[in-house]
Amino acid sequence: MPSRKVLTVKQLHDDTGRSVRRAGASKRPIPITDRGQLVAVLAHPALVRPQPRKRVVVPGYEAMMAQPAGDHVRAALDEVRGDRGP
Repeated sequence: MPSRKVLTVKQLHDDTGRSVRRAGASKRPIPITDRGQLVAVLAHPALVRPQPRKRVVVPGYEAMMAQPAGDHVRAALDEVRGDRGP
């Protein structure tokens, strides 16, 4: 099986070990298809670029963290409980 060959899900299932070892030794990814549609790619980890994570701090969280620690949790619980009490 050449390293650029497209494998079906069934072929991958039938011969997983050999396919994975071949992908690990190859410098090219091996496409995996299911009913003609590309569903996955087998590739050596060095070929996969890590995706940078985009982190966003929600303004409400930032404001909450800026407050000094105190009874804000108890006040929030009292607000949720309402007339029910502890």
